[in-house]
Amino acid sequence: MSAFTFTAAAALDLPPATEQVTPFEVHVPQGAIDDLKLRLRLIRWPDRELVDDWTQEVPLHAAQELVDYWLHEYDWRTFETRLNGYSQFRTKIDGVGVYFIHARSKHENAMPILLTHGWPGSVIEFLNVIDRLTDPERFGGKAEDAFHLVIPAIPGYGFSDKPRETGWNPARLAAAWTVLMKRLGYERWVAQGGDWGSAITTTLAAQAPEGLLAAHVNLPMVVPGHRHGGQADAELHQGRGR
Repeated sequence: MSAFTFTAAAALDLPPATEQVTPFEVHVPQGAIDDLKLRLRLIRWPDRELVDDWTQEVPLHAAQELVDYWLHEYDWRTFETRLNGYSQFRTKIDGVGVYFIHARSKHENAMPILLTHGWPGSVIEFLNVIDRLTDPERFGGKAEDAFHLVIPAIPGYGFSDKPRETGWNPARLAAAWTVLMKRLGYERWVAQGGDWGSAITTTLAAQAPEGLLAAHVNLPMVVPGHRHGGQADAELHQGRGR
């Protein structure tokens, strides 16, 4: 699980977000990093499991190797610098401060795309594709393949605020994302998501807000024995669907 997964907003004492789209830069206080390392050093390890494989979940040695890496090799400041290489913002939507990366392509006519992460995850899931999507020509693609990227952190994750009330379900999140895209001035856009982002994006497509042209998800849900009916399903069940 990423250390970035759950909200850092409260721990960092961030200023309250407003409905203005406000530039944001990440800087985790050194005290927070020192506190984390102290907690890692003070871990009280349990006895090792009774088997030599993963049948009793995460082996003790694997957890210890992870903590050792986290303590002695992982460099948050290097990652922080990488994150700050992208344009980041916060804005208040439906009472909650939402953090997002807004990476615009140099091609003004690029298609805006909203990318929603999953759990346990964060906007980090998309860092390795930002440059490829905003500037595909650098990677052998075409200018017409370019996108403007909007990558929000779900409330309760990363540098978005933690909600102060229940009810932040996929429908409410999808509606919030529509507000975000309108606030950024996008009149035509598409959306993509995986895991929780898939649920949110599917709901967004069902809401069919004005301007949403298409949605793509990468968490196919297949329930054994479930039947939807219809000619396509009938052909598939008979072995003719391909």
